[in-house]
Amino acid sequence: MFAVTATQIDPDDPLGGLTLGDVPEPEAPEGWTTVTVKAAALNHHDLWSLKGVGLPADRLPMVLGCDAAGVDEDGNEVIVHSVIGDPDRGGGDETLDPKRTLLSELHPGTLAEKVAVPRRNLVPKPAELSFEEAACLPTAWLTAYRMLFVKAGLQPGSSVLVQGAGGGVATAAIALASAAGFRVHATSRSEAKRKRALELGADTALESGARLPERVDAVIETVGEATWSHSLKSLRPGGRIVVSGATSGQVPPAELNRVFFLQLQVVGSTMGTRGELERLARFLVKTGVRPPIDRTLPLDRAREGFAAMADGDLFGKIVFTP
Repeated sequence: MFAVTATQIDPDDPLGGLTLGDVPEPEAPEGWTTVTVKAAALNHHDLWSLKGVGLPADRLPMVLGCDAAGVDEDGNEVIVHSVIGDPDRGGGDETLDPKRTLLSELHPGTLAEKVAVPRRNLVPKPAELSFEEAACLPTAWLTAYRMLFVKAGLQPGSSVLVQGAGGGVATAAIALASAAGFRVHATSRSEAKRKRALELGADTALESGARLPERVDAVIETVGEATWSHSLKSLRPGGRIVVSGATSGQVPPAELNRVFFLQLQVVGSTMGTRGELERLARFLVKTGVRPPIDRTLPLDRAREGFAAMADGDLFGKIVFTP
């Protein structure tokens, strides 16, 4: 089958390790099944994998990709939940399983014509969502859903700052937060991305680091060093930063005096559970919110999509169709 594979690790030239071509079809061990992929979405995780983050060289070659929607062996339309973990080991939450992993880390991923996954990792795809829309959900949109509705502790009418409008998680957070009735403030260095954030439902869209019209209840933080100080200063006393990424660097000044004096909370968040993915899909059906798709490419043009993500030349998701 045709697939997009990492064949070497190079932190300085990640696309140099990208190989497109035929690989053996996946085998499904006991308790697993295969899905014929109809659409698969690209994530920063795939780019980081090519840099060696979470994917050591001794696991190569590895089919990349976390996100997919397709058809299972029984002909059902499904969304693939990419967290491979045991809820029992995680106290009922597979994302807290210390042995949990994502597709494309230990097991071949979704940028292929077929993918093998545990049977419990299949979520019914609502008929109202296209395969391309559904494929956007399992990583970026699920991460944003968990950050907003599980980790941030927000209620309708709350205020939230989303840093770095344009990224996959940030884009999802703006759309979901607006649909939930939050006051949404977004930032970006790009005027075009600020305009898109307003179209998604943000109440204000400001340049990175600009003063907000109010101090917010929570910050959705995926950027890291470049925005960390601004995130802290934008919180009301007792507010909460939810962190799921650090694309600009992972060691910002902690500013502990501000944290303890204002009783701020810093909460980590990674992916989401299968149940949360199912609720996310239902939420989209109910609200009419849909993932903005920057572009859809055939899988044999995956290099173009990776290059666009590496350059930051996108707003919303890049989707591949095998």
